[in-house]
Amino acid sequence: MMNMTPVVKQLLIINIIFFIGSQLVPVSYEYFAMFFPENPSFKAWQPITHMFMHGSIMHIAFNMFAMVSFGSALEHFWGGKKFLFFYISCGLGSALLHTLVNYYSFQDTLSTLMANGYHKEEILKLLSEGKIDTRWQDLVSVSQFNSFTSAYIGTVVGASGAIYGLLTAFAFMFPKAELALMFIPIPIKAKYFVPVILAIDLFLGFKGNSLFGNGGTGIAHFAHVGGALTGFLIMWYWKKNQFNGNRWN
Repeated sequence: MMNMTPVVKQLLIINIIFFIGSQLVPVSYEYFAMFFPENPSFKAWQPITHMFMHGSIMHIAFNMFAMVSFGSALEHFWGGKKFLFFYISCGLGSALLHTLVNYYSFQDTLSTLMANGYHKEEILKLLSEGKIDTRWQDLVSVSQFNSFTSAYIGTVVGASGAIYGLLTAFAFMFPKAELALMFIPIPIKAKYFVPVILAIDLFLGFKGNSLFGNGGTGIAHFAHVGGALTGFLIMWYWKKNQFNGNRWN
């Protein structure tokens, strides 16, 4: 494994500090985890701070191991500033896609409830108090109801989206590098490894679990897809424009 690079080391320290702090002061989740935008607990800084919050030892251990393993290689070639920009961008892209999917799901069910005589203000008031009206369940499917309530009440924590961006970038730069999943000991080239773990994570996400991160409630697996997609788009743009400054006019 490549020696840990400076920015990766700083990110690791920050994540550990946040994790220890959250265990000592559990109320910190109410300020630094990311809430649904229409939830009164949502704050402008949460799309950033949620990346440094983790729900358990295993959660942070998986994410930090991946960050050190893949992030150090990328920072070695890019430098600290470019790496940090990429890492934060993938985390924000992850939060954006997760929020958009949640928002669509939430608004769809909200529209159904309002069409059946319920008022938006009353619905949001109940949800903000952590309550529900059991009659809502008669108007939508079980999965719609669960997505509706978890979108509003649930929170998002973890660096998983940014990690998926790093994995995507690694596959872009080192497509023939051989990697192995812990439960699949056969080495797989990076260009196949990333699609495989994305497919596995999506499957486990629908089943209520997640390969890297805190997925498993509702549609949290889209956060991982968002991080990977953001990483892919940034890498595609950089690759397309890498020679612009060296062209003859």
